[in-house]
Amino acid sequence: MPRSAHPSLPSPRRRQCLQALAALAAPGVLQASLAATPEGATDARFLLVFLRGGYDCASLLVPTASDYYYATRPNIAIARPGSAGGALPLTADWGLHPALAGSLQPLYERKQVAFVPFSGTEDLTRSHFDTQDSIELGQPVGTRRDYRSGFLNRLALELGAQPRWHDHLSPMAFTDTLPLVLRGGYEVPNTALAAAGAAKPGIDDRQAALIASMYQGTALAGPVAEGFQTRDEVARTMQGEMDAASRNALSTKGFEGTARRMARLMQSRYNLGFVDVGGWDTHVGQGNATGALAKRFEELGRGLAAFADEMGPAWNRTTVVVVSEFGRTFRENGNRGTDHGHGSVMWVLGGGIAGGRIVGEQQALTATTLFQNRDYPVLNDYRSVLGGLFARTYGLRPAALARVFPQARPVDLRLA
Repeated sequence: MPRSAHPSLPSPRRRQCLQALAALAAPGVLQASLAATPEGATDARFLLVFLRGGYDCASLLVPTASDYYYATRPNIAIARPGSAGGALPLTADWGLHPALAGSLQPLYERKQVAFVPFSGTEDLTRSHFDTQDSIELGQPVGTRRDYRSGFLNRLALELGAQPRWHDHLSPMAFTDTLPLVLRGGYEVPNTALAAAGAAKPGIDDRQAALIASMYQGTALAGPVAEGFQTRDEVARTMQGEMDAASRNALSTKGFEGTARRMARLMQSRYNLGFVDVGGWDTHVGQGNATGALAKRFEELGRGLAAFADEMGPAWNRTTVVVVSEFGRTFRENGNRGTDHGHGSVMWVLGGGIAGGRIVGEQQALTATTLFQNRDYPVLNDYRSVLGGLFARTYGLRPAALARVFPQARPVDLRLA
């Protein structure tokens, strides 16, 4: 009887999940097992982080050289470097959200973070669900989708066919259900490391009441009360969509602890991983240097910095890529938020990458260069960027890359 069919023995997937739990309880044991594997077989590690909800990339990587950015975002723009609440200077054209001063900025200065603006997919639906599926499947836009084949699973198939990876490839989805990106012919386990939760509003009801009481009896009492009433009405209308966009992904709250647990597992056993983080659909009151979005950036940044720290020496052989289904409108909306957009910004992190740069094709952001007069254009196809990264990381040849990303043209941004 095959081992996996024996009623008293766990299946391969269950066995891997049990090993994951063992790694959390006794990482030193698995460190010894890692040391026993052939040198080089498990060197490279890759983690894909999916921000579900379409995050506002113009608040993360701030186009500080664009006067149009400041003209179209009178309430939510991140000020230029040197101003109160200003962006952290990266280049003459770009700054980083100040909430990331203690996490991503130090990594950027150590050349362990790079950003790829004007990135994304050709999918134009601006639907969370359709575009998330499109990104995860990694198949050509406009062709019939095969929902049984995600691009990370196809990558695993290609790596599993190589002698040096055949016995040592170990993918894992750090999610409660197996995501599309890891579905396919290569069996991949999944394990949820933390309870998913919806992101909290920037100002809760108790805080709103306190603020309203501060203005009671003044000329601003009416406008303040009206503002909170409008916010609540819009939030009630949009909340269903905003929650659904996260697809039960983790929230940024508590992500730091989750990231450390993922790192312990990837340091010792898993070399190909996926996690999704929700709460990025900011139609209402997203804030600027402070507020709801700033808090999520701060929590996500701390989590990624903790992941890097927990990986230890393995961080030098690890690459983390952060993507989202799309960006958001360049202009703020009437509710001091942003709506579904098109182009976004990819993040690439790792101890061995050629970071400290803003890479890929770029252009000035003016009234005439926005896509459909509203969004970031997509100048760097995410499949091409990842294809070039996989070629450098794993040495995949063009034929293998074409199976991972059919009809895509890999672009080497010299990140690895």
